Amino acid sequence: MSDGSSFVTHLECARCGARADHTKEAHLCPACGGPLLVRYDLERIAARARRDVLSDRASSLWRYRELLPLDDAAHAVSLGEGSTPLFELPTLGRKLGLRRLMVKDEGLLPSGSFKARGAAVGVSRARELGVTTIALPTAGNAGSAWAAYGARAGIDVVVVMPAETPEVIQRECASYGARVYLVDGSIADAGAIVKRAVAEHGWYDASTLKEPYRIEGKKTMGFELAEQLGWHLPDVIVYPTGGGVGLIGMWKAFDELRAVGWLGESEKRPRFVSVQAAGCAPIVKAFREGKEEGDAWRDPTTVAAGLRVPKALGDFLVLRILRASHGVAVDVTDDRILDMMRTVGVSEGLLACPEGAAAFEAVLQLRRMGTIAEHEEVVVYNTGTGMKYVEQLQGDPPRRIGKDELMPRA
Repeated sequence: MSDGSSFVTHLECARCGARADHTKEAHLCPACGGPLLVRYDLERIAARARRDVLSDRASSLWRYRELLPLDDAAHAVSLGEGSTPLFELPTLGRKLGLRRLMVKDEGLLPSGSFKARGAAVGVSRARELGVTTIALPTAGNAGSAWAAYGARAGIDVVVVMPAETPEVIQRECASYGARVYLVDGSIADAGAIVKRAVAEHGWYDASTLKEPYRIEGKKTMGFELAEQLGWHLPDVIVYPTGGGVGLIGMWKAFDELRAVGWLGESEKRPRFVSVQAAGCAPIVKAFREGKEEGDAWRDPTTVAAGLRVPKALGDFLVLRILRASHGVAVDVTDDRILDMMRTVGVSEGLLACPEGAAAFEAVLQLRRMGTIAEHEEVVVYNTGTGMKYVEQLQGDPPRRIGKDELMPRA
């Protein structure tokens, strides 16, 4: 897109392979109702853009513009997203029995979570398509991200979320000017409300995988990881999975990087680990039962709001990727999530969100089982900042002290 033109060729259904027109507003496949994925002219990109073009570009996700879906890069709606740090956790790594444990800390993005990536690209493309009102259901962080980017773009945003969503996220969405509605139930119940409203009012449906562009922002996690590791990939990627868009996006990213020659064909394919909460684990259950897609989880409950997704539209893609990568799906209890939040904080000074803590707990379990070996290079995605979950932050309560008292040694 260095000349301002897009390399997008079409949209393609992830389920049946049918094509759709990328120049018009599109949501689900008209043939089978499956999610649509953006496809690019990868041969033309390979011929026109070597990876050394990145050296002169700003540190944001838009540096990968040839592999992003805007008609013109100048139309990007940005709050400075992308380029989150990837760093080693030596103390926690020793506790978990690993020589090299790394974290990609997405909590440092605008609005405090990895959802900023999908919102940045999704809102940018929606504005190019002439959208004036966006509606979406959310378990929390997607709502605040789309509200923030909608405000930046001058687009109205309507958010429907479970009443149990952390209050700080509810208030954050409202602070960006979004219209916020609470529903008793899960994100599936919120989604049903959005579906009716979209049909009635003609709003743009930004539900997970019901538009093709959120995943294009999420895949930049994979682009950044490869670049930060010197264009090689780790042995294992551990990813907390609600809707699973980030996992699907990274798989897509690695395929695209190989096709354009930015990753070597011989570069290993990481094993993906999908992590869910024991109180809402439809993908884990389907993986263990050998199914191609999951069943809706009844009465989902977990402290990790982002994992409270009873049925992901793209679960069949997540399951395909887990099996193709020789990966695994793991569920963890809320008690272990809360304990791991504390462990990560005191070991490394990282304020992990509950979803990120679930991923670290999964690493511990898989090391004990021998599924992950001591010598393997492991990357965990901390998908948000713990500051959004003040109710779940762990630690000893503060102790009051008189102004003339001497504090004890310990």
